[in-house]
Amino acid sequence: MCCRQCFLTEEERISFAEVDHKKSLKYARTEFTDDKHAEETDGITLRIQISVKGLLDSDILLKLSFHLPVSYPSSLPNISIHSEQLTRVQCKDVKERLLEQAKRHLSEPMLHKLVLWIQQNLKHIIGKSETSNGSETSTLSRCISTEDGLWIVLLHLDHMRAKAKYVKTVEKWTSDLRLTGRLMFMGKVILILLQGERSSIKEYLILQKTCKVDVDSSGKKCREKMISVLSETKVQTEQKRFQGFEVKEYSTLDELQKEFEAAGLTELFSEFVPALLK
Repeated sequence: MCCRQCFLTEEERISFAEVDHKKSLKYARTEFTDDKHAEETDGITLRIQISVKGLLDSDILLKLSFHLPVSYPSSLPNISIHSEQLTRVQCKDVKERLLEQAKRHLSEPMLHKLVLWIQQNLKHIIGKSETSNGSETSTLSRCISTEDGLWIVLLHLDHMRAKAKYVKTVEKWTSDLRLTGRLMFMGKVILILLQGERSSIKEYLILQKTCKVDVDSSGKKCREKMISVLSETKVQTEQKRFQGFEVKEYSTLDELQKEFEAAGLTELFSEFVPALLK
C-alpha cells in the first residue's frame, strides 16, 4: 500500500481488505488517486465500482467516488455517484442519502459502512425517487387509482429501434410482475395492453421510464421518452381476463379491432386506436 492510504483509519483499511477477500461487495475496481502534490492539502480520492440490485433485482453498476480530506474521518467525505442505469435525479438522491448516513458516522470509519448501506437500500431509494420526484413518471402514473384489484392499462409507444431487445425486456417485466395482456404491432402503431394489480402496473410504468430499453438514432442505449397512457380503468365483469402476455402483429386495422372486441374492449378501441392513424 502507498502512504497516501494513511488518511484511512487502520480499522477501515482492514475492513476493505476483508471485504475484498470475501468478495461480499463484488468490487469491480478500487483505486486511489495518484496526485502526491495534493496529498497534504486536499486528501485522497477513493473510487469504487460495485454491482447493486435495483428494481426487480436487476443488476446496476454503481460508481462511487469518495474524496477524503486530510481531516477525515473528523470531516465528511465528498461523495460523487454515477451510473448509466440511473437517472440524474436518482444519482442525486443516492448521494443525498449517503451524506445523511455519513453524518451519523462522523469521527469514525464510515466508507465500508456506507458501501454496505447503499447495497442494502438502493432499491428503496430509486423506487421512492421515481414515485415522489420523477415528474415524467408521475405523468404516466397519475391516472392510476389508489383502489386495489385488477386493472387494465393501454399504452402507446411512438417507435422501437432495437425491437428484438425491447420486446424481450417487456416480456421479462410482465412475467416478473405477473401482468398479462398484449404487445401489439399494426403498421407503425405500437400498443401495450396490460392487466394486473394496480401496484404491479405502477411498477411497470416506473421501469418503462427509468430503464434503457431502446437505442437512439446514433445507436446509443436510451430510456423510453415517447410513451403515453391512453387509458386506465378497473377491469369490468364483461371484459376478458387475459391468461398470459403475448406479442402479436396485425396486418390490418380490422384484425386489431377484432382482438379488442374479443376481450370486451370495443369502446376502448373506438375511443383511442383509430385516432392514432390520423
